[in-house]
Amino acid sequence: MTDQTTAAVHDAIRRDLGYDLAADEASAAVLAGLLTDGVVSRLSLSGRSVAIVVGANLTATGIEEASRADHVFATGDALERLEVAACWPTLVVTDLDSDPARVCARTHLGGLVAIHAHGDNQSVIEEWVPRMNQQHVIGTAQVTPAPSPLLNPGGFTDGDRTAYLADSLGVGSLSLIGWDLDDPTVSAEKARKLAWARQLLCALASRRGESYEAIDEVP
Repeated sequence: MTDQTTAAVHDAIRRDLGYDLAADEASAAVLAGLLTDGVVSRLSLSGRSVAIVVGANLTATGIEEASRADHVFATGDALERLEVAACWPTLVVTDLDSDPARVCARTHLGGLVAIHAHGDNQSVIEEWVPRMNQQHVIGTAQVTPAPSPLLNPGGFTDGDRTAYLADSLGVGSLSLIGWDLDDPTVSAEKARKLAWARQLLCALASRRGESYEAIDEVP
């Protein structure tokens, strides 16, 4: 997406869910002040296959499928199960709402982590990011322009933002593993977030000319 399109999408999401732009900007500024530039340049993904793994419906079969990709990008809620299975993600993408201690440990083991700033997680950023090895941390935000060195690749939830980040890095192909965009047990707010995730993934699939099983059956 262009910067203008990305900004328009995030504005629409904020209106729909009642989020505050000023809070998003404040959180992004805090994260930007903690990070080092140039980390994302370590990711060379041109023409490579990337599995985007989330924890919602992750199975042993899914982990096996993910391991066949050139790279695994995982959300924070999938990290523990991947580590137990010795399927080591190239990148973990998270807003730190799931197991921040484990995410922090990844950075001290040399694993790359992308931390996302939004209006509701400034305090957890302030608590955990200073404990991380900043040489292994990428920052993302949902404001345009994102303050350097943060990126705004597009996307909204951890999962679809991971897919957009991978796309921005020039990957050859994407696959989605462990997704459940139709979970009937989630709250009304979460259901609206998943609806936005589906919409954004549909746009990404259309632009890339790919088909993702997670969004094939639109309700």
